[in-house]
Amino acid sequence: MTPDQLFEAVEATWPAAATRRVGPWRVRDGQGGGKRVSAVSAEGDWAVEDIALAEAICMNLGQDKLFQLRPEEAELDKALELRGYEVLDPVDLLACSVEHLTAEIHRLAAIPCWPPLAMQAEIWAEGGIGPARLDVMTRAEGPKTALLGRHDNKGIATAYVACHGPIAMLHALEVAPEARRQGVGHVMMHGAANWAARNGARDLAVLVVKDNKPAQSLYASLGMMPVGQYHYRIKRS
Repeated sequence: MTPDQLFEAVEATWPAAATRRVGPWRVRDGQGGGKRVSAVSAEGDWAVEDIALAEAICMNLGQDKLFQLRPEEAELDKALELRGYEVLDPVDLLACSVEHLTAEIHRLAAIPCWPPLAMQAEIWAEGGIGPARLDVMTRAEGPKTALLGRHDNKGIATAYVACHGPIAMLHALEVAPEARRQGVGHVMMHGAANWAARNGARDLAVLVVKDNKPAQSLYASLGMMPVGQYHYRIKRS
């Protein structure tokens, strides 16, 4: 699995409401679904004067002036810095084989269902994942599920998993506050891998902000390894 393949899987499993090519830019209309579906990225040769075009489109969409940048885009990164853009939320792309994470778990510990249940929406909402991000999940095509984590006959966790070809992406893993640090994250990841295996995926991948130490620790403990990275730059004025 290459970084390019993983980025394609991210786009497919967490899609913007609309995406179009304008000059050298890929412009995403996120409809309030967060940075990942609202950022501009480069898809061709650009010039400094083209940045103003991207900024105008962001303003027309009512979105932040926000760019997504990969490590190889150092020249664009520097040009944005000189225009007053700040670095925001460096992100790691982590992955491992589905086979590595498949495991026997209780059949009611991580239940796949679609569409998500009301209790899952409530758990997500408590973690700041609201209706606009649920709309992102709904837009995705192809195999997908919402895993419901349960313990003592109670919903305690939720996650969204979707496949793009041989890659399964897990997004929006959320564990209720009272159930954290009890191994629930591990169970949910095993449930995601089991579902991915049944749907023909070879690799399981996640995105995690570098500063999210609990999530970084969880994925490291499961043997997930860095495959790529990116960061955003935002102009706040």
